[in-house]
Amino acid sequence: MTRRRKILIGLAGVLALGAGWYLTRPADIGQGRFFADQTYHFQTLRALSDIPFDGADTAEVLETVKHITAGDADSWFAAWEHTGDRVAAMGRATRDPVSRGRALLRAHNYYRTAEFLLAPDDPRRPPSWKKNVDAFYEGIDTLGVTYERIKAPYGDKHLNALYFPGPAGAEQRPLIVIGGGYDSTLEELYFMLAAAAYERGYSVLAYEGPGQGSVLRDQGLVFTHEWEKPTGAVIDAFLAAHPRPPKMVLVGVSLGGYLAPRAAAFDDRFDGVVAFDVFFDVGVTARAKLPGFAQWLRRNGFDGPVEALIDLKTTMNPGFKWAVENGMWVLGTKGPLETLDAFAAYTLEPVASRIKADVLILAGADDHFVPVAQVGQFEKALTQARSVTSVIYDRDSGGAEHCQLGAQTLWHATFFDWLLQKFPVVAS
Repeated sequence: MTRRRKILIGLAGVLALGAGWYLTRPADIGQGRFFADQTYHFQTLRALSDIPFDGADTAEVLETVKHITAGDADSWFAAWEHTGDRVAAMGRATRDPVSRGRALLRAHNYYRTAEFLLAPDDPRRPPSWKKNVDAFYEGIDTLGVTYERIKAPYGDKHLNALYFPGPAGAEQRPLIVIGGGYDSTLEELYFMLAAAAYERGYSVLAYEGPGQGSVLRDQGLVFTHEWEKPTGAVIDAFLAAHPRPPKMVLVGVSLGGYLAPRAAAFDDRFDGVVAFDVFFDVGVTARAKLPGFAQWLRRNGFDGPVEALIDLKTTMNPGFKWAVENGMWVLGTKGPLETLDAFAAYTLEPVASRIKADVLILAGADDHFVPVAQVGQFEKALTQARSVTSVIYDRDSGGAEHCQLGAQTLWHATFFDWLLQKFPVVAS
């Protein structure tokens, strides 16, 4: 085939896809959805998920989303920022410390949500981020939550961790270590697991690594697929100042479904590892965002038409636009194709057989990021694991979304039952 003919085919593909898949409009809002657009719906569920642990209130969220137009990041920011400001002001004007602390935690969540869809270089992000973090620590300090801030040396930089010691007797239980994913913040891990763990008598060490939270924003550290390095640095710093717990269980959130198992494959100090949710092969998942014809163009050297397709889709799909921009930011890549290439290293295929711990794999049947088939692939690769437990949540359970958003207590029930089964507490 001549190069001229290949170019014509490539251009025809651009036009065909532009008229079809890339220009597809979201479906009408269905029952139980806040927005037709999946990204806006999903991030609203994310805000609501913190309700059980004082991080949101139903009416505040419902009132906020009334002022948002799906696909309009400016309206998203303005609405959530306004709610954050209002709730923070109300909290600081309240004398009752419990009400004040809880209001500040809700404001923190609304500020975190506000900046989420803005471009990485948007000047509104840094001040919103500061309000987010300040409100969180002011909130837990007001509530009297016991915690310790840890800085773990990492080359000439440092990583951040929060240690939440459990109540009396927690030293006899496993230490739960939790890290986030592609867009996580250290502080939101309190609502995700630390508060629930304390209620059940566990201590929690939450941490952020390269590409996440303030480590990314303040120090410019971007992701590494060798997640055993930042995780090991955090554990080393913790154990330098605290007695070694009887057991340690590592939980990885979202992209952490790859990151945590990767770390556990190279660090035998972890007795258990949880993929919350499964993320066996990130590269395959990322490439699947391009249709087969675009992948064919790449394989045949036509990056230009593929970049044109990506640019076109970012104008029509706000979720795709966010994923492209966030990927370049957190990975430190120069363009979307470089981001796709970088993700190829994020696969558990070559390392899963090294994991010797007990493994819990969670998944949502309607996960819009990760195909549920990756559960079986991960299970098959865990040839040396002490045990493997998998749970796939269906729509009826309420846990079918990625990371069971909107069903926080559902996955908690699974997780804490698994902990009791695999690591029973033996009184000393």
